[in-house]
Amino acid sequence: MRLGISASFPHSSPEEWAELHQKAGLGAVVFPLNWKANVSDIDRYAAAARSRDLVISEVGAWCNPMDPDPDKRRENRLHCLRQLELAEYVGAVCCVNISGAVGEVWDGGYAENFSDRTREEVVSYVRDLIDTVKPARAKYALEPMPNMIPDSPAAYETLIAAIDRPAFGVHVDIVNMLSSPRVYFGNRDLIRETFSRLGSKICSCHLKDAILEQRLTVSIRETPCGTGGLDIGTYIREAERVNPEMPMIIEHLSSMEEYVRSIAYVKALV
Repeated sequence: MRLGISASFPHSSPEEWAELHQKAGLGAVVFPLNWKANVSDIDRYAAAARSRDLVISEVGAWCNPMDPDPDKRRENRLHCLRQLELAEYVGAVCCVNISGAVGEVWDGGYAENFSDRTREEVVSYVRDLIDTVKPARAKYALEPMPNMIPDSPAAYETLIAAIDRPAFGVHVDIVNMLSSPRVYFGNRDLIRETFSRLGSKICSCHLKDAILEQRLTVSIRETPCGTGGLDIGTYIREAERVNPEMPMIIEHLSSMEEYVRSIAYVKALV
């Protein structure tokens, strides 16, 4: 495993950025710039990561390619294209995004998110994106989400077959697939199914914890690593079984102190 965090330690230069991540015991980073940045700055960050043996795990696209507004949809798909080009340029493992929502909230839940028409549109735009960029190093991957496709290992497997492009990879986020109390309490089975079904297609993982709150109806909330019910040890072991160098990125914490505590917890498991 190559552990990383989605945030960046406060720094004054790309070289310091890489040094601080390495000193924290990390082996992976999320690229901190987007395609609009100065090329010289992009080159410096990429070089700094290489000099400290830090794998650039992902370039985030994080927008809605299915936006119902045609102008926003075109703008967002162009952003995905440019971010995939950036991922390829800096040698990132993947460019990651969500498949997109058909409503105003970019990651919102809508019935149409699960329709055949939306699935066909996702397949079409991902194919076009990959065929336009033709990445040789970076994969384009979709983060599983509870309220859009793919929302399970089986749904991801179906999407892989439909897109049918070697440059389409799998990004795993187990917490995002905890869709019910039954799945939450049986998350070890979900973890094993995910890595068994998707195997070598998996290129990167997000790492966090979750807790099932005792209220009606169902509320499953993200928490820092080690404070919820996710079997993180099994998650790490399954990831390393597929790829001993698997990037696993701790995310969605509110402070660097929380990231440092989560880093310590995860490293104590391995």
